[in-house]
Amino acid sequence: MKITSAIVAVLIVVLGLNSMFIVHEGQNAIVLQFGRIERTNDKPGLHFKLPFVQQVLRFDARIQNLDAKPERYFTVEKKSVNVDFYVKWRISNNRIFYQATAGEMQQAVQRLTPIVKDALRFEVNARHLDELISGGRKDITTRVRQLADKSTQKSLGITVVDVRIKRIDLPEEVSDSVYNRMRAERKKLANELRSTGQEASEKIRADADRQRQVMLADARRDAAKIRGEGDAQAAQIYAKAYNQDPKFFDFYRSLQAYRKAFSDGKGVLVMKPDSPFLKYFEAADGKP
Repeated sequence: MKITSAIVAVLIVVLGLNSMFIVHEGQNAIVLQFGRIERTNDKPGLHFKLPFVQQVLRFDARIQNLDAKPERYFTVEKKSVNVDFYVKWRISNNRIFYQATAGEMQQAVQRLTPIVKDALRFEVNARHLDELISGGRKDITTRVRQLADKSTQKSLGITVVDVRIKRIDLPEEVSDSVYNRMRAERKKLANELRSTGQEASEKIRADADRQRQVMLADARRDAAKIRGEGDAQAAQIYAKAYNQDPKFFDFYRSLQAYRKAFSDGKGVLVMKPDSPFLKYFEAADGKP
């Protein structure tokens, strides 16, 4: 009797435990019975099911990240670009998600990726390269999110929360061509600036030379004028001094001549004794 009671108690405990399940925060769950969906969207908390008959499949209800490899697309002018993007998504309908992917997250990613890429290809094909590079990313990602979300809601039970373009690159061969073209344009611009600067330099140098010549001519003219005026004044002073005392003036001029002739102390003069230059070397009685 005791053994039977113990067995019954164990069975009750096992049945009780098997009839309860917990859905944690950030999860949703569906209840399956023989592979058929019985309940969906069980929220976090304690729930009940038929023991041994029904199974519980839990899904991560948090936002998931899809970081795809860069893909090559063509713009409206048939120029290729490599687009690197990522997608934020989450499960919105457990029933559709299970029916489409059997609850496998990896399978969901594999089916979601081409949907987003097709939407992105459609948007890139409709735009010019300049628009993609200069600031059309926000419009593109908004449209891609809308198109992808419309498709995945119905086919996968997934909501596309966000689509972002991380980088848009030109292929290597196109980058080289663009770089060479940009380098040629910059070189042309540099040559034009250099030519313009050289022309301006020549003009400034020519104008400076002209101003220099004018200034030198004016200076020579003014110097000649001042020198002439000074010579005229000196002549007037000499004439005035000579008229006041001709003998003293002759004496003074002779002294200046002597000082100049014998200033270095090495000068030698060969003259006749009666030379006018030596008249003030004579004695008081007129003899040398």
